[in-house]
Amino acid sequence: MNISMASIGTSNLGVLPYVMEFPHQELLSIVMIKKFNLARKQIFRQNVTLTCHRKTGITRAIAPETTKATVPTSSSVPLANYVPVYVMLPLDVISVDNVFRDQDKCEKQFEELRAAGVDGIMVDVWWGIVEANGAGQYNWSAYRSLFQLVQKTGLKIQAIMSFHQCGGNIGDNVFIPIPEWVLEIGQKNSDIFYTNRAGTRNKECLSLAVDNQPLFEGRTAVQIYSDYMRSFRENMSDFLEAGSIVDIEVGLGPAGELRYPSYTQSQGWKFPGIGEFQCYDKYMKTDFKEAATEAGHPEWNLPDDAGTYNDIPVETGFFGPNGTYLTEKGKFFLTWYSSKLLLHGDQILDEANIAFLGCKVKLSAKVAGIHWWYKDASHAAELTAGYYNLDNRDGYRPIARMLSRHNGTFNFTCLEMRNSEHPAYAKCGAQELVQQVLSVGWKENIDVAGENALSRYDGYAYNQILLNARPNGINKNGPPKLKMAGLTYLRLSEKLLQKRNFNTFKIFVKKMHADLDYCPEYEKPAPVSRSKGEISMDELLEATQPTKPFPWDEQTDARIGGILAEYWDRLLNKFSL
Repeated sequence: MNISMASIGTSNLGVLPYVMEFPHQELLSIVMIKKFNLARKQIFRQNVTLTCHRKTGITRAIAPETTKATVPTSSSVPLANYVPVYVMLPLDVISVDNVFRDQDKCEKQFEELRAAGVDGIMVDVWWGIVEANGAGQYNWSAYRSLFQLVQKTGLKIQAIMSFHQCGGNIGDNVFIPIPEWVLEIGQKNSDIFYTNRAGTRNKECLSLAVDNQPLFEGRTAVQIYSDYMRSFRENMSDFLEAGSIVDIEVGLGPAGELRYPSYTQSQGWKFPGIGEFQCYDKYMKTDFKEAATEAGHPEWNLPDDAGTYNDIPVETGFFGPNGTYLTEKGKFFLTWYSSKLLLHGDQILDEANIAFLGCKVKLSAKVAGIHWWYKDASHAAELTAGYYNLDNRDGYRPIARMLSRHNGTFNFTCLEMRNSEHPAYAKCGAQELVQQVLSVGWKENIDVAGENALSRYDGYAYNQILLNARPNGINKNGPPKLKMAGLTYLRLSEKLLQKRNFNTFKIFVKKMHADLDYCPEYEKPAPVSRSKGEISMDELLEATQPTKPFPWDEQTDARIGGILAEYWDRLLNKFSL
């Protein structure tokens, strides 16, 4: 989950500046508006290519028929420039009581997506729904019905193994807790949850401290996740064999991301607070004390000077100038804290690799785009989340190197953001952060995919995503120098499907495809092979040596509209409040 300013006007998170300011504050004249509308309609007619699809009624998953575009393009651009686009489904497309509601509405929406050239959908497969009735009691029926409908409409599926709670973060408009039987265990032993220095427990997900603790009716947390993924494979084998499911994103923490729940709205966090370390449960305390003792410093304890959720770096002893984070003690703690996160991700991804061995799917993991305080020397918000990233230390390449062991895809967020969209006092560096993270993924020779952090419907945001998807543009003679493996748009909604917004989105999809026709066979993953040998912590830490990111072009060569169109988009956003 990533936090930013909305794409319109002001918000409780800050002020969104505009690329171009008006000489006067009054609205444009009706005549000007009509002219702009006419110009936009002409742009849409020139750029939007609709594709047809074939309905296939099924009761069991079968390979969908190839969908052909109505009019072939004359483009000579190689297919290697094509970036597939997926759309994330609503959080509660399967209700908390495990029912697939509004199937007729969903079918219509899926058909609209398919006609727009969208390659597939992404959906949370909630642990709290499927295993709600008791340990080891799985009910996949509602998700099977959903997958059948998705397949019927010709879309591919990205399935998230969502081992976290829905609710408590930005964009969470529904509440789906982790299974009740797990929460009952937590009532007797609250140390199974992440804990801040004040002792506040976070019930979004289980703490990584209990990954290997047999506290759950004899099972460890990792065994729970493994059993869940194995059951998913068994019950969705026909969809996997048919090639309908192309990606398994493995949930590794809050919001499904590999991080600590350091910034949680339900605990009072507000942008751009630095967040809090989440390692004060009894298991983490014991682990740290053992590590410090082994390092020859039994007197060291967990930080007591790192502030609270809504502090700024300079207000704390830990993150301020010449702060604790720069001392030997601080460096030891941050290395320990971030290493625990790496080991957590590595172990669960290894179980995912075993569970889906031989399946023609990609395995992926998501990392949060924590862009606030990125331009502060302390990178405080990243550090509390577990990303030990400083100006002279790369906190993301060790994650990429760990993922490379499992042939995993590095999924990153906040691709739509620009630094100018955030208040100066938050010292945001969204553009530099995206450039750094995507670069280290490519340097570790793994696929890099991404998402937008907040729903945006304007060409200005889409153009930033297009730039990040192909930082050096389209190559008309072969594969582009750099290219993302895919983009998942957040999120399917009635607002996205409104005529004006959807017309712009269709152009965006076409540009992501490099103006090529929709290619249903583009996503054909190789069978999952066994993970490579374990990578030592020393080797992972070697990856912290900073390197220069790859260069980015100034702007995308697949731009939606032009300066005038961007100006108009931002005008409408400004006056839509």
